[in-house]
Amino acid sequence: MHIGLVGLGKMGANMRTRLRAGGIEVTGFDRNPEVSDVASIAELVAALPAGRRFVWVMVPAGDVTRGVVTELGDLLAEGDVVIEGGNSHFSDDAAHAAQLAPRGVGYLDVGVSGGVWGLENGYGLMVGGDTALVEAAMPVFDVLRPEGPRDEGFVHAGAVGAGHYAKMVHNGIEYGLMQAYAEGYELLEAKDIVTDVPGTLKAWTRGTVVRSWLLELLVKALEEDPELGEISDWVEDSGEGRWTVDEAIDSAVPLPVISAALFARFASRQGASPAMKAVAALRQQFGGHAVKPAGGS
Repeated sequence: MHIGLVGLGKMGANMRTRLRAGGIEVTGFDRNPEVSDVASIAELVAALPAGRRFVWVMVPAGDVTRGVVTELGDLLAEGDVVIEGGNSHFSDDAAHAAQLAPRGVGYLDVGVSGGVWGLENGYGLMVGGDTALVEAAMPVFDVLRPEGPRDEGFVHAGAVGAGHYAKMVHNGIEYGLMQAYAEGYELLEAKDIVTDVPGTLKAWTRGTVVRSWLLELLVKALEEDPELGEISDWVEDSGEGRWTVDEAIDSAVPLPVISAALFARFASRQGASPAMKAVAALRQQFGGHAVKPAGGS
């Protein structure tokens, strides 16, 4: 199988590597010519073999994604498929599908989780779209997802938009989990009776009910920088947390934990906070997100 991949940033480049290692031929395009296989999206489409062509879009959500989808709509033909794997708002997916439909181009939206560790561990995939298109793209999904049972790392969540909606909720939950670990870390640090905070957290990583990969990443961050002195406590919110809270309001679903975690990130921009340093460290560990150095502005 041979697919196109638009966007070769931190995740896109690793996905290309994982796909190639799994036997999927990939032609990638990025605005950075040093990592791109071709000089333009038009060249990428031309490089794909005849028949049903798949192009995976992995670029920043919003106008950049809309521009790429529009360009692909002018280049692809009936039977081809666009797979949108960025962190787009789920409402954009219906518009993209409707835009491509008159040309007979199919559309799938995919929520992708795994961050910079996905190359080694595989990516959790949440897909929205037509069942026949999902089945046609399954060889690609099977290479990208983690090893093991398919249903433990992949779901066809529903119609167009369902994949990004599921990823939005996933990221909202992530906000809450990260905040809980960070607050626990700060409380342990605040009491002098506990003299080995990193060791205490590490002791929770096996056998306890709070063990998780996020906890392991917090321990890793503390082992690399025990005081988190190299990291500012300023924490960005990437959009999905806000969207999750917006959806909760629209659906009258109470989300006190996720809402509080979102607001805590806003508080991080107002003063020093050990908990926010821990959240910043976690984001760097699992996603490779940039962090501000301690003392930076």
